[in-house]
Amino acid sequence: MKLSLVAPCYNEEGNVRLFCEEAGKILAGYDYEIVFINDGSKDGTLKVLRELYAEKKEQMTIINFSRNFGKEAGLYAGLQHAKGDYVVIIDTDLQQPIEVAREMMDFLEEHPEYDEVAAYQEERKEGKIMTAFKSAFYSMINKLCDVELYKNASDFRCMRRCVVDAILQMTEYHRFSKGIFAWIGFETYYRPYEVRERNAGTTSWSFWKLVNYALEGVISFSTKPLKMATKLGIGTSILAIMYMIVVIIQKLAFGIEIPGYPTIIVLILLIGGIQLTVLGIIGEYLAKMHIEVKNRPIYIAKNVWSYDEESDE
Repeated sequence: MKLSLVAPCYNEEGNVRLFCEEAGKILAGYDYEIVFINDGSKDGTLKVLRELYAEKKEQMTIINFSRNFGKEAGLYAGLQHAKGDYVVIIDTDLQQPIEVAREMMDFLEEHPEYDEVAAYQEERKEGKIMTAFKSAFYSMINKLCDVELYKNASDFRCMRRCVVDAILQMTEYHRFSKGIFAWIGFETYYRPYEVRERNAGTTSWSFWKLVNYALEGVISFSTKPLKMATKLGIGTSILAIMYMIVVIIQKLAFGIEIPGYPTIIVLILLIGGIQLTVLGIIGEYLAKMHIEVKNRPIYIAKNVWSYDEESDE
């Protein structure tokens, strides 16, 4: 098998058939497969996928999750089942052109010095607030993490088998693919592409989901927030000691009347707020550890349909 398209699906009933047809036209003559992951869709996505599988069994694998586990779990499952020498991660809404996927694979064949090609948007077709938020995210995470994330690089990429095998060794439950891609290394070529309009349906990514995803990335690939919390605690303690010395000197040397109630309230609120912030940061890391030590599976497949394996797990 030369090429595998890994395509996670969540409520993509109106897209998967057209995606399949486009792949057939653009990849005609290539030995390819499409690995669809139905991530607990609530519409008729699975029904359409089963119909497509009946038509093109030799070129399809369907992994049907028992519930919605999220795109990160879907990507991991797809990479586990992909058999191609080259593997492309791509969305089924046709915003990411399949011809670009083919071009990325052709580029790797012509340039053995590179291990993967990652696509990025030179100009994002989003609102100013969302664009500013994402720009701030990349600036923040690159300052906090030991690895550097390429600005605006997406999950849309083509990888050699060696890169896929390296990603599959990263078995943590809380996954942040952008960080994983950067952490494993390998020679990566970044190429621009122009995102298209979504064919059907609406995106499931809201602003707050993106915020949570960004926090997940910071916690997964950096311990600097913990170090910052320590420094914040030490700095606050030093300031408190300095203020205490000032108060004692004022009282003993100058006999200045010490204002009591307002000062105490302000200090209590300040120090209490800092303590809660530090505890919150520590709590986020402990929560991730709590889940990780349970060693739960990243996903549960209810069914797997493939031309060389079929199961009803």
